[in-house]
Amino acid sequence: CRAVLGEPPGIPERPPALTVGQWQLLTELLRHDPATPELGAVLTPDGSTVALGPLLAGIEAGLRSGGFGPPLPTLDPPADPLLAVTIAEALGTSFLLAQGSDNATALGPGGCWDDVENPQNYTLRGPPSPVPDPVAIGAMDGVLLGAQLARGPLPVAELLRGYYGVGNGSDAGRSLSSYRRRDFGALAGQGRLEKEVAAVLGMLRTLSPSPELLRDMGTQEVAAVARRAAQEFSERYVECPAIVPRCLWSARPYRGTPAPLQPPLGSVFLHHTLEPARPCRTFSTCARAMRDMQRFHQDTRGWDDIGYSFVVGSDGYLYEGRGWHWVGAHTKGYNTQGFGVGIVGDFTATLPDPDTLALVRDELLPCAVRSGHIRPDFTLRGHRQLGRTDCPGNALFQEIQSWPGFQ
Repeated sequence: CRAVLGEPPGIPERPPALTVGQWQLLTELLRHDPATPELGAVLTPDGSTVALGPLLAGIEAGLRSGGFGPPLPTLDPPADPLLAVTIAEALGTSFLLAQGSDNATALGPGGCWDDVENPQNYTLRGPPSPVPDPVAIGAMDGVLLGAQLARGPLPVAELLRGYYGVGNGSDAGRSLSSYRRRDFGALAGQGRLEKEVAAVLGMLRTLSPSPELLRDMGTQEVAAVARRAAQEFSERYVECPAIVPRCLWSARPYRGTPAPLQPPLGSVFLHHTLEPARPCRTFSTCARAMRDMQRFHQDTRGWDDIGYSFVVGSDGYLYEGRGWHWVGAHTKGYNTQGFGVGIVGDFTATLPDPDTLALVRDELLPCAVRSGHIRPDFTLRGHRQLGRTDCPGNALFQEIQSWPGFQ
């Protein structure tokens, strides 16, 4: 960041538009401490946890590359300043640190807030890498918003509201941020990301003092690190859909002791939730739907937990139910043989929107195969094929008959 954007300025005076409390919060959020990467992260209205450092670095780089502010330097070796200050340097450094160590991870983990209605504290769910999930998400958003600002200036408040949504709990429609994985992949796919990580690692070698990790590395070794970093980042954050963990939709605890699944499984069973009947299009409404379903399954049905393995919202996200590892209660007689995926809504007469269908068909199912959760020759079935039910609704059942794996 210093090589590209220059030395950071001192903290300016409080702008008149912000209260003392708001300004104090903002200055605390922007104090970066690598030892505590969970600080400096915020919960956005779409349910994402975003690190502000790479987000704001991307916004500044985008504005300056569009001619608004001091010009950006020409980097040697050639590197894109926008990707350098958001993801390329952090990603390259993380994989350098992790190589040669059996236990070190270069990506993740995710984390959870203490209370999604009134979030105060965010805690990572494992040992941190230099690129925990909030940093990865903040970097992708920094790239996308920086690229937008390079085309023309926009007030930052308007930019952020338009991207993350206003979080008013309405069914107004999905936020632009829910498309971050698709849009980032289109802008900086695996090939370009690999090239940029290699260029930034090359640039770090020219800085004085150069990082110790790079001193004895040849060009081919640097290229190998960049290739691995781009591949693993793309697999985790671009090619696979985002899954909202149980702790983020405020799930109750599982009752009793869950039974483990034995992956890879051979089947996926598709459901519609019927209730709620309307698709949920925002994080707040989808999270509420998850809590309502869990309450019904536990208190009325007497089950240990929400029955589905995963639930699909029309907000662009998957919601973790029983998840990949535990036997569900979705398809009686077949729960140990496959995963149960429910789409929020009643799809007797109408279909989910095309993006929601694509999320399951083109993202979730191929990702589950690549990650070893389901077999490459898996079968896809509608709930009605295995029990006396109209689920997943006539319209949706007709639709899935053209999907790969349907039997």
